[in-house]
Amino acid sequence: METTETARELTLLEEIESDPNVNQSTLATQLGVAVGTVNWHLKRLIEKGYVKVSRAERKKLRYIITPEGIALRARLAVDYLERSFDLYRKTRQRVKGHVAAIRRAGGDRVRILGGGDVADIARLTCLEQGMTVVQDKDAPALDIKGWKVTLRMEADE
Repeated sequence: METTETARELTLLEEIESDPNVNQSTLATQLGVAVGTVNWHLKRLIEKGYVKVSRAERKKLRYIITPEGIALRARLAVDYLERSFDLYRKTRQRVKGHVAAIRRAGGDRVRILGGGDVADIARLTCLEQGMTVVQDKDAPALDIKGWKVTLRMEADE
């Protein structure tokens, strides 16, 4: 299953487990997707036996996560954590390699370009390695784009 779909199904199962009366519109808002996307995922989860649906009122549905759904949620959560830790380890390894290259070139400072979790991991790894993080445009830079971390040794013009 694709990672985005896995994350959506994990979120859906968690939300249904915490509030069986949640509606598709609320779920769509929480996931940042269209109601039709939530409907598609819910139909799949129902067909596979992970979620049951019953009428709570005339137009209101109640979603119940089945024991199989609870087991799936647990598996998805473990998979998510394993992927997250793998990304964390790979990012740290990549940054350590870049820090070593800066040191080989005689440097002891670095700029970090970009933001988000990967930039935070890079910043902490640099500090842990004794590298000073600066804003100086003459310092080598770790350029963060999404999950990718590249080293730019040349100064900005």
